[in-house]
Amino acid sequence: MKEYNIPVEAALEVIGGKWKVVILCHLIKSKRRTSELKKLMPNITQKMLTQQLRELESDGVVNRIIYNQVPPKVEYELTEYGWSLKPALDMLCVWGEHHIEKTYPDKELVLMDTNEK
Repeated sequence: MKEYNIPVEAALEVIGGKWKVVILCHLIKSKRRTSELKKLMPNITQKMLTQQLRELESDGVVNRIIYNQVPPKVEYELTEYGWSLKPALDMLCVWGEHHIEKTYPDKELVLMDTNEK
């Protein structure tokens, strides 16, 4: 059995790392195909994106939906359990925006795209 010193360790085990929270924030907006996520996250490698999605799926946070068609279509969406992360993710986004405003005089130069693609 896994042991944690404090509960945040358990949370970070599921959503920790550079990309998982970013993936989850995109999935809050809508279901996404892998190719859509890749376009929204141009600095992630395909291998890393696939690995992060599989880990999120394994942890029960993301559903992988496979459509029976040719060519195959796969989409990812948050599970009900994944949606329980929304308040924490919203708070992280607000904090991040405040941090950018505090740290950079012109936040538009730092944020590549403030609008949904």
